[in-house]
Amino acid sequence: MYNLIRSLLVLTFLFFTFSAAAQPDPEDRKLTIRGQVRDAELKEPMVQATIQLFAASDSTFVGGTVSNERGNFYLTAPSSGTYRIKISSVGYQTIEREITLRRNANQDLGNLLMETESIMLQEAVITGRAAQVIVKKDTILYNPEAYRTPEGSPIEELIKRIPGAEVDEDGNITINGKQVKKILLDGKEFMLGDVETALKNIPVSIIQNMKFYDQQSDESRITGIEDGEKETVLDFSIKKGMNRGYMTNLDLGGGTKHRYASRGMGSSFTDKTRFVLLGNFNNKEENAGWWNRRGLNSRKMLGTNFNFDDNDKLKIDASVRWNHRGGDNQTENAKEDFYSEGSTFSNTLTANYTRSDNWWGNLRFEWKPDSLTNILVRANGSYGTSDGTTQSMAATYDADPYLYATDPLNQLSVLKPYAINQNLNANLTYGENKNAWAMLQLYRRLNPRGRNIILRVESSAGDSENQSVSDNEVLLFRKQDQYGNDSTYYTARYNTTPADNWGYVLRTSYSEPLWKGAHLQLSYELRYNQNKSDRLTYDFSHMPTNIFEGIIPEYRTWDPWLHSVYDKLDDYLERDLSRYSEYKNYTHNVRLNLRHRVEKYDYNIGFLVQPQHSNFIQNYRGVYVDTVRNVTNLTPTFDFHYKFSDQSNLWLHYRGDTRQPEMTQLLDITDDSNPLYVTMGNPGLKPQFTSSLNGYYNNYIVRYKRSIVVYANYRHIRNSISNLVRYNPETGGSITRPENINGNWNVNAGFTFNTALDSTAHWNVGTDTRVRYNNLVSYVAQDKADAAKNTTRTTNLNERITMGYRNDWLEVSLDGQLNYQHTRNELQPTANLDTWQFNYGGQFLVRLPLDFELSMNLHERSRRGYNDASMNTNELIWNGQVSKPFLKNKSLIVALNFYDLLGQQSNYERWVNATGRSDTRFNSVNSYAMLHVRYRLNMFGGKIDTEGRYDKKWGGRDNRGRGGWRR
Repeated sequence: MYNLIRSLLVLTFLFFTFSAAAQPDPEDRKLTIRGQVRDAELKEPMVQATIQLFAASDSTFVGGTVSNERGNFYLTAPSSGTYRIKISSVGYQTIEREITLRRNANQDLGNLLMETESIMLQEAVITGRAAQVIVKKDTILYNPEAYRTPEGSPIEELIKRIPGAEVDEDGNITINGKQVKKILLDGKEFMLGDVETALKNIPVSIIQNMKFYDQQSDESRITGIEDGEKETVLDFSIKKGMNRGYMTNLDLGGGTKHRYASRGMGSSFTDKTRFVLLGNFNNKEENAGWWNRRGLNSRKMLGTNFNFDDNDKLKIDASVRWNHRGGDNQTENAKEDFYSEGSTFSNTLTANYTRSDNWWGNLRFEWKPDSLTNILVRANGSYGTSDGTTQSMAATYDADPYLYATDPLNQLSVLKPYAINQNLNANLTYGENKNAWAMLQLYRRLNPRGRNIILRVESSAGDSENQSVSDNEVLLFRKQDQYGNDSTYYTARYNTTPADNWGYVLRTSYSEPLWKGAHLQLSYELRYNQNKSDRLTYDFSHMPTNIFEGIIPEYRTWDPWLHSVYDKLDDYLERDLSRYSEYKNYTHNVRLNLRHRVEKYDYNIGFLVQPQHSNFIQNYRGVYVDTVRNVTNLTPTFDFHYKFSDQSNLWLHYRGDTRQPEMTQLLDITDDSNPLYVTMGNPGLKPQFTSSLNGYYNNYIVRYKRSIVVYANYRHIRNSISNLVRYNPETGGSITRPENINGNWNVNAGFTFNTALDSTAHWNVGTDTRVRYNNLVSYVAQDKADAAKNTTRTTNLNERITMGYRNDWLEVSLDGQLNYQHTRNELQPTANLDTWQFNYGGQFLVRLPLDFELSMNLHERSRRGYNDASMNTNELIWNGQVSKPFLKNKSLIVALNFYDLLGQQSNYERWVNATGRSDTRFNSVNSYAMLHVRYRLNMFGGKIDTEGRYDKKWGGRDNRGRGGWRR
């Protein structure tokens, strides 16, 4: 602790020393440039226009900002002199001006009128439709009007419709091979990185457009120097007029089969502040795609988000949320494990019930006390509890059970000649955790050419308390007891595991301009982490009878399990099974980067040297370990960007990464606490090195409203840390030992194409093509046989084609999707697979007389190539919605939704790797109907508007206005 305090004092002293030395002449301070950006045709303010300031002499970046809700912007220059200001926005002609700042004379540029790019007006303006996609520099802009969603849909439904996008069951978004890390509203962080909350609660009806781009890191944005550390974001622009005033959206829904889905959003927007209150309560699978729905899950959420922006001087982002989740997951699993002399097969039936409550708080504070200084604070904290119960039944065989039975677990007598073991399990768990983290970053510009220094301090702390009871009974059909019967053994255990962690980070970086557009950056970071865990295990397995037998686990009901041993619990403490561990890790990151930017291209060459000192203490299985490890990791990086035009760009990225084995993997200790799953350490493990090469190209041909995206990724691992699994045919158990192996690599590529077929963009066609190849290697062995290297090669082909027509009252689209998986196993040719999944059909949305709106989605989904014949199915899935507005201003909307009207949807999931394959069936409620009642109330500038429009005489326009989209 003394060293930490001393380091902080030294860094703070150095920062203010540099600050004092860099103080400009008092007469040169705080020279302000201000102005207002407006649409030249409509004379309306433009939000989120980008303003950049460069030194006129050598084009060095000086500072930047974006226009606020009223189109106003404010910039500060470090000193008097001549500068070049650049103002840009997607779909508009860039404005560039040279300005001269004199001492004590601020500059007001007045109204800056941006003209729409003439090339975007070549087609008919009145009768044409908006393009679905526009590419401008590094930003892909999507038009929500071109991807109409049913009334009341959240933005998740919009994202699923755009080309190249995927939303998985956990709410993770992937677009064109990139995973989205943040959701922004008008360029401001929303719920500070909580993507899932934004997906489920922001309604499409308030969205003007959606931008997809890589956001600079805080450091890069502040310094103006690219550091290569970017996060992929989706930035949603709110419709003009809706970003000032009050807005309320309520949606109450109830359905058959006890389904419900209700959500609400209330907001208050002013020029400087933005406040949003959210609520969501549902038990329907909103994220589930056509591939599966995993169990029955309920979610409840309350959250609030606050943003304050004082004209780029002070920015505050804060959010608080509560989440509750409940799960009822019933799964049937069929698995095959590969070994050198054959395979084993297993079936498992599991009932898992879970619930959790979590509270999160996040804060971001950014202050610019003067034109040369930036102070940034980020902090978050969380508290959560979780409960779980599990009951399972499993069996292992030496032959494929589906050759002899249709329901293996319930036909065990038929399969007795092939059965190896049977396993019955029940357990109860509870966990509680608390975590906190804070970061302070100080930035100081030392001269106008880009010389700067950054100091950053982070600190984190957390603790958790977990407890569990488990009852496990195993029947071995090929191992007899002393009486000649099938051998049986059981374990009955109770565990408590308190744990805590804390750490800190000290970082400083210095940037030096070399020549025009080039900077050299040197950074140093000290990172310290400490983790402690003290698991106590109480073992009742040696009692004359199993005291846990027959108990059905229920949340936090420990008494049925432990009431008979509470008074003498310490007598059953098993020191060999208990485990104490303490891990201390000091990491030094020394990074050197050269960055060079010119008009057409820019590149970044970097190298990270990472000395690491680790101390690991463990007391487990009667072995006390206190060991120290010193290693050095090397990470080279290379980034290249070439700009063919504002609409056409190419990016190349290379990363090399060294990963050391875990300390527990290096310890020569055998853990046989579970006789069916024995693990060993390997002191001879080498570090693994991963090379990743990524390429990305986009293009947009304005004349034809045509967008093209191509991407490819290659990944290779040298000395990959894999597991050598040795199978015991007598018990069906295994012994696992980590080993280095070479030959793991994969490559994937994608191509996304969208174009209008006619000059007015009524007809559109698109394709999304993806290819992935995996070369997976592992060691497998059976009993005492020599280990063999197994290779599994898997090729995945995915093609999706869409074609659509749209006008003012009708939208129709047809689509087809094919997923083909080709798997070849070197040691087990009988495990070769060729599976197909087809999905084809269409959807339409039509606006009918009397303000009715009808939307339908009808798709045939087929599977082929699965071992279990019941999984090779054809399923016709029919979903739809009919809605109608009521009241004078159409503020009340009633909608009837139906899902899987024909009741044919089922749920399966498959995975394949070098050691085996697995097919899983989940429980779910797929076919049901739901009635929604939605109400909207909006107040803009003192005028109530329940339809989402903003009257021109109040300074706005209809919600179908352009805002970057030209019709």
